[in-house]
Amino acid sequence: MVGKPRRKPAARAGASADKPERERIIDAFMALLAEKPIERIGFAEIAQRARVSLPQLRGLFASTLAILAAQVKETDRAVLASEDADIAEEPARERLFDVLMRRLELLEPHKAAVRSLQRSAACNPGLAFALNGLTVRSQQWMLTAADIGSAGPRGMLRAQGLAVLYASVLRTWVHDDDPGRARTMAALDRALARGQRWSGLLDDLCRIPAFFSRVRRPRRRDGDGEEKVAA
Repeated sequence: MVGKPRRKPAARAGASADKPERERIIDAFMALLAEKPIERIGFAEIAQRARVSLPQLRGLFASTLAILAAQVKETDRAVLASEDADIAEEPARERLFDVLMRRLELLEPHKAAVRSLQRSAACNPGLAFALNGLTVRSQQWMLTAADIGSAGPRGMLRAQGLAVLYASVLRTWVHDDDPGRARTMAALDRALARGQRWSGLLDDLCRIPAFFSRVRRPRRRDGDGEEKVAA
């Protein structure tokens, strides 16, 4: 899996005055995040760099985390839009590998911003908690893109597990300057192998209550005082 050739990432448009206000604000925020910690980024400098007024900025976003959430959502959409029909028949692990590598390709221009977020989250538990929430929601969509169940309690557990897995791969990716991303692919391959074992354990644990529910059915007494298993 690690040696799988990667196709070229989709071209990304650069900053442009012709972009809608929302896109300019997201681009400005990510550029600032690459330069300084999120806690030092103010609304005024976001508005100035995005070439929007403060009322325009407030009308679209209530906080810097809201801008970050919008950027995560746009990345989700880009991954979903770049669906590769060629991997539909691949095993689930291969499909998920491809989806997550597509995501990392799209994030490549924001590597410095991601590194900045990692440093801030390491010493800010509240930010780390918020980022985890964003990542879990995002990874539910990545599971869906890989045609892996993400609904219900089990799907939420899968998404949380994948969020932790993805965060560990990001720590390698932010320092991987190889155009072929060999270190990142190796880290993702190892992480998915661990995740596959964890998912198998989860499936086994989910089968145990079902087994006991069949073995320990409630009993009732009939008219003669004899116990019978309830149907």
